Amino acid sequence: MKIGFICTGNSARSQMAEGFARRLAEILKINIQVYSAGSNPAKEINPLAIEVMKEKGIDITSQRPKGLEAIPYQELDLVITLCDSAKQTCPVLPGSKMVHWDLPDPASFEGTIEEKLEFFRKVRDEIEERVWDLLQSLQLRKANSA
Repeated sequence: MKIGFICTGNSARSQMAEGFARRLAEILKINIQVYSAGSNPAKEINPLAIEVMKEKGIDITSQRPKGLEAIPYQELDLVITLCDSAKQTCPVLPGSKMVHWDLPDPASFEGTIEEKLEFFRKVRDEIEERVWDLLQSLQLRKANSA
Protein backbone atom coordinates (compact mmCIF):
# COMPACT_ATOMS: atom_id res chain seq x y z
CA MET A 1 0.00 0.00 0.00
CA LYS A 2 1.18 3.51 -0.86
CA ILE A 3 0.10 6.44 1.32
CA GLY A 4 0.63 10.13 0.58
CA PHE A 5 0.30 12.95 3.09
CA ILE A 6 -0.41 16.17 1.20
CA CYS A 7 -0.26 19.72 2.50
CA THR A 8 0.36 23.10 0.97
CA GLY A 9 4.00 23.76 1.87
CA ASN A 10 5.14 20.24 2.82
CA SER A 11 7.21 21.87 5.56
CA ALA A 12 5.50 20.81 8.79
CA ARG A 13 2.24 18.80 9.04
CA SER A 14 2.80 16.42 6.13
CA GLN A 15 6.47 15.97 7.04
CA MET A 16 5.53 15.07 10.62
CA ALA A 17 2.85 12.66 9.35
CA GLU A 18 5.37 11.00 7.03
CA GLY A 19 7.84 10.63 9.91
CA PHE A 20 5.23 9.10 12.21
CA ALA A 21 3.88 6.77 9.52
CA ARG A 22 7.33 5.41 8.73
CA ARG A 23 8.16 4.83 12.41
CA LEU A 24 4.79 3.36 13.38
CA ALA A 25 4.72 1.09 10.32
CA GLU A 26 8.03 -0.37 11.53
CA ILE A 27 6.62 -0.90 15.02
CA LEU A 28 3.40 -2.50 13.73
CA LYS A 29 5.29 -4.43 11.02
CA ILE A 30 3.08 -3.07 8.25
CA ASN A 31 4.51 -3.05 4.74
CA ILE A 32 3.58 0.39 3.37
CA GLN A 33 5.30 3.05 1.34
CA VAL A 34 4.89 6.54 2.75
CA TYR A 35 5.26 9.85 0.94
CA SER A 36 4.56 13.49 1.61
CA ALA A 37 4.30 16.40 -0.79
CA GLY A 38 2.96 19.90 -1.10
CA SER A 39 0.84 21.71 -3.63
CA ASN A 40 3.24 24.67 -3.24
CA PRO A 41 6.33 23.25 -1.50
CA ALA A 42 8.46 25.37 0.79
CA LYS A 43 12.23 25.63 0.46
CA GLU A 44 12.91 23.70 3.68
CA ILE A 45 11.28 21.81 6.52
CA ASN A 46 10.27 24.12 9.33
CA PRO A 47 12.98 23.87 12.02
CA LEU A 48 10.34 23.71 14.75
CA ALA A 49 8.82 20.62 13.10
CA ILE A 50 12.25 19.00 13.19
CA GLU A 51 12.68 19.97 16.85
CA VAL A 52 9.32 18.65 18.09
CA MET A 53 9.74 15.39 16.15
CA LYS A 54 13.16 14.89 17.77
CA GLU A 55 11.34 15.09 21.11
CA LYS A 56 9.48 11.95 19.99
CA GLY A 57 12.70 10.26 18.87
CA ILE A 58 11.98 10.70 15.16
CA ASP A 59 14.55 12.39 12.92
CA ILE A 60 13.01 14.02 9.85
CA THR A 61 16.12 15.99 8.85
CA SER A 62 16.71 13.78 5.80
CA GLN A 63 13.21 14.53 4.44
CA ARG A 64 12.75 17.44 2.02
CA PRO A 65 9.75 19.49 0.87
CA LYS A 66 8.64 18.34 -2.58
CA GLY A 67 5.81 18.83 -5.02
CA LEU A 68 3.28 16.24 -6.14
CA GLU A 69 5.33 15.56 -9.27
CA ALA A 70 8.21 14.28 -7.08
CA ILE A 71 6.23 11.38 -5.63
CA PRO A 72 4.34 8.54 -7.36
CA TYR A 73 1.08 10.43 -6.91
CA GLN A 74 -0.82 8.44 -9.57
CA GLU A 75 0.03 5.19 -7.74
CA LEU A 76 -1.16 6.18 -4.24
CA ASP A 77 -3.78 3.95 -2.64
CA LEU A 78 -4.58 6.50 0.06
CA VAL A 79 -4.23 10.28 -0.13
CA ILE A 80 -4.55 12.22 3.12
CA THR A 81 -4.80 15.99 2.84
CA LEU A 82 -3.85 17.89 5.97
CA CYS A 83 -5.20 21.34 5.15
CA ASP A 84 -8.15 22.81 3.31
CA SER A 85 -5.94 24.38 0.65
CA ALA A 86 -4.40 21.03 -0.26
CA LYS A 87 -7.84 19.40 -0.25
CA GLN A 88 -9.03 21.91 -2.82
CA THR A 89 -5.95 21.73 -5.05
CA CYS A 90 -5.27 17.98 -4.98
CA PRO A 91 -6.23 16.18 -8.15
CA VAL A 92 -8.73 13.38 -7.58
CA LEU A 93 -7.30 9.98 -8.38
CA PRO A 94 -9.65 7.26 -9.57
CA GLY A 95 -9.09 4.19 -7.41
CA SER A 96 -7.46 6.12 -4.57
CA LYS A 97 -9.17 6.70 -1.28
CA MET A 98 -9.13 10.38 -0.29
CA VAL A 99 -9.23 11.38 3.40
CA HIS A 100 -9.08 14.89 4.82
CA TRP A 101 -7.60 15.80 8.20
CA ASP A 102 -8.19 19.51 8.74
CA LEU A 103 -5.27 20.43 10.97
CA PRO A 104 -4.15 23.97 11.81
CA ASP A 105 -0.87 25.10 10.29
CA PRO A 106 1.69 25.40 13.09
CA ALA A 107 4.07 27.27 10.77
CA SER A 108 1.65 30.20 10.57
CA PHE A 109 1.11 30.42 14.34
CA GLU A 110 2.13 33.78 15.81
CA GLY A 111 3.69 34.09 19.25
CA THR A 112 6.87 33.71 21.25
CA ILE A 113 9.19 30.81 20.45
CA GLU A 114 7.82 28.96 23.49
CA GLU A 115 4.22 29.51 22.31
CA LYS A 116 5.13 28.38 18.80
CA LEU A 117 6.80 25.23 20.12
CA GLU A 118 3.76 24.46 22.27
CA PHE A 119 1.47 24.85 19.25
CA PHE A 120 3.75 22.65 17.11
CA ARG A 121 3.63 20.01 19.87
CA LYS A 122 -0.18 20.15 19.97
CA VAL A 123 -0.44 19.64 16.18
CA ARG A 124 2.31 16.96 16.27
CA ASP A 125 0.44 15.01 18.95
CA GLU A 126 -2.80 15.19 16.95
CA ILE A 127 -0.97 13.91 13.86
CA GLU A 128 0.63 11.09 15.86
CA GLU A 129 -2.77 9.99 17.19
CA ARG A 130 -4.39 10.05 13.75
CA VAL A 131 -1.49 8.20 12.07
CA TRP A 132 -1.49 5.60 14.86
CA ASP A 133 -5.26 5.05 14.44
CA LEU A 134 -4.88 4.84 10.65
CA LEU A 135 -2.07 2.29 10.75
CA GLN A 136 -3.79 0.18 13.40
CA SER A 137 -6.89 0.04 11.18
CA LEU A 138 -4.70 -1.03 8.24
CA GLN A 139 -3.12 -3.72 10.42
CA LEU A 140 -6.58 -4.99 11.46
CA ARG A 141 -7.76 -5.08 7.84
CA LYS A 142 -4.64 -7.04 6.89
CA ALA A 143 -5.20 -9.50 9.74
CA ASN A 144 -8.88 -9.95 8.87
CA SER A 145 -8.10 -10.62 5.21
CA ALA A 146 -5.44 -13.22 6.01
